[in-house]
Amino acid sequence: MSKFYNRELSWLGFNYRVLSEAKDKSIPLMERLKFLSITASNLDEFFMIRVASLKDMVHARYTKKDIAGLTPKEQLETISQGTHELVESQYNIYNRSFLPSLKRQGLKIITQYENLTKEQAAYVDNYFLKEVYPVLTPMAVDSSRPFPLIRNKSLNIAALLMDKKQKDTYDFATVQVPSVLPRIVTVPSEKEGETAILLLEQVIEKNIQKLFLNYKVLAATPYRVMRNADLTIDEDEAADLLIEIEKQLKKRQWGEAIRLEVERGIDKRLLKILKKELMIQEEDIFKIHGPLDLTFLMKVYGMEGFDHLKEPRFTPQPPKNLDMDRDLFEQIREGDILLHHPYETFNPVVNFVRLAAKDPDVLAIKQTLYRVSSHSPIIASLAQAAENGKQVTVLVELKARFDEENNIVWARKLEKAGCHVIYGLVGLKTHSKITLVVRREEDGIRRYVHLGTGNYNDSTAKLYTDMGIFTCKRPYGEDATAVFNMLSGYSEPLAWNKLSLAPIWLRNKFVALIERERDNALKGKPAKIIAKMNSLCDAGIIKALYDASAAGVEIDLIVRGICCLKQGIKGMSETIRVRSIVGTFLEHSRIYYFENDGDSEIYMGSADWMPRNLDKRVEILFPVEDEKLKEQIVHVLDLQLADNQKAHLLQPDDVIDKEKGSPVDIYGGIYKKVERRGKAPVCSQIQFCREAKNRL
Repeated sequence: MSKFYNRELSWLGFNYRVLSEAKDKSIPLMERLKFLSITASNLDEFFMIRVASLKDMVHARYTKKDIAGLTPKEQLETISQGTHELVESQYNIYNRSFLPSLKRQGLKIITQYENLTKEQAAYVDNYFLKEVYPVLTPMAVDSSRPFPLIRNKSLNIAALLMDKKQKDTYDFATVQVPSVLPRIVTVPSEKEGETAILLLEQVIEKNIQKLFLNYKVLAATPYRVMRNADLTIDEDEAADLLIEIEKQLKKRQWGEAIRLEVERGIDKRLLKILKKELMIQEEDIFKIHGPLDLTFLMKVYGMEGFDHLKEPRFTPQPPKNLDMDRDLFEQIREGDILLHHPYETFNPVVNFVRLAAKDPDVLAIKQTLYRVSSHSPIIASLAQAAENGKQVTVLVELKARFDEENNIVWARKLEKAGCHVIYGLVGLKTHSKITLVVRREEDGIRRYVHLGTGNYNDSTAKLYTDMGIFTCKRPYGEDATAVFNMLSGYSEPLAWNKLSLAPIWLRNKFVALIERERDNALKGKPAKIIAKMNSLCDAGIIKALYDASAAGVEIDLIVRGICCLKQGIKGMSETIRVRSIVGTFLEHSRIYYFENDGDSEIYMGSADWMPRNLDKRVEILFPVEDEKLKEQIVHVLDLQLADNQKAHLLQPDDVIDKEKGSPVDIYGGIYKKVERRGKAPVCSQIQFCREAKNRL
């Protein structure tokens, strides 16, 4: 029996937990709709990266087993079964729950073109001729016109054509559904107060005959292709990393086809052609009972007139530890400041850079950027700082997945403004979140530092839970300077004051902290670990946790997504409890608590307990030393451990053996909602919102 769950099946289990929010009728209807859309978006990325990577291994005849004992081929087989089951569940919810529920609330999604009234059909046909037809490019396939390249994730319509003169043969054609047009088409409703919509592909499909006047359209159906989008970059050979990544981004659209979605009931001849031309395997074909690509539901969520079906929008509040009307630098000098997003506004972080850009006493600003918003005020401030004559150094991580193109744009803008731009280190992603401001003051040079668990993205800071601190303590400032010297040159300090960095020191730091708790437990001293992160799949860390549990250490893990650790195994993980919290906000902060014989230590940072974070990325772990701030962080952990509304508990391994079912359960673990009978309801995210509001 393996001591670990499979990473990919554990991730699928997480997507099932997101899907469970779409099923939860205690949640407003539009919010449930949003969760279903998120599961579709998550699944797309899963295929483009994780499934694609496994297929590459199979093509390379790589047969080494993962920590759960599965070869890449075996993983693909179990993933195929698990993802088909997941998609079936998605569309069961969509068809059986959402369509009738939305209709009762005045939003009718028309599923069959034939269901249109005469007035609606006339309106749609007119819309097609005036707005859609001029944009379309039908592409026929014959001896002189080869099968076209179908772009990754694009929605298309396949058509089977018969020449009206030569009726014994048929041809294939494809039409891309234009992304420049809205996918949701609003049509006149037959009922007062009702909104009626249908999808753009339905409009094109039912008018497709107009594109092929000399042919009879025998069959037409939407299809969608998912391709391998994992970039392969030889950084050692790349003369210019920025140019090399730009080249690879263009190739992403044409990678190997790894998933084909078609509507259920597709003509067999059409499917045969698509299967052959795209070189797709039968197990990678998904026959969908409903509209392809459910991410369109996010657009439905954004439609006007349905606010009563949504949660009241929460506005991030002023921070508990900060007076927004006072000088920020002065307050940092008075003591460390803790921020908790999105419950507290991200504005102080934005203002930190903005004020530094304008302050005549600031000499230099240094920052790492992994993902930023499309209209980032931080980028604007950094550019202004350089134009104001300050030394500005920015590490823009070009290899941030699916943000490469955005980051290239920002890198060029910053360079144009006069900033020193670094593109990261060869072979590593720089995932750390740190900003350093160097300021001349009456008593000399002082360094102000911001360290965080999340990206410098003012948009996602309203959706992701993250934490950060401001400090100007000398040891942190010295370490921050050392970090940037290491990133921009070849300088590696012999020792660090406070910070621990991956990929060189961080793994050993975590293992040492866990082993200290183990040793304390063996000596009869207080020993406890609470760790909150996005994912846990590092075998070395898990083994250290198993050893600590065997010694009697009480371990609570709050892991949002992947968790390869098995709990409840006698003599190995009996004292370990794993929970995943899935709610309105995406749990993103990384917090690590160690009891340390009554003298507790708390660390935060950018790293999860994953091999890539510990071995292949530049990550920063920092201690929180102020006792008041530590109390606030412990409160956050305690409240999340008390959550009985949004928490899902990983079941002991023996329970999973008895309930064998889906491969997701067997290889990824079973999670169940907390038993709530007789208990007062506790939703940590709602409580944090209340606490933030009550401070005013």
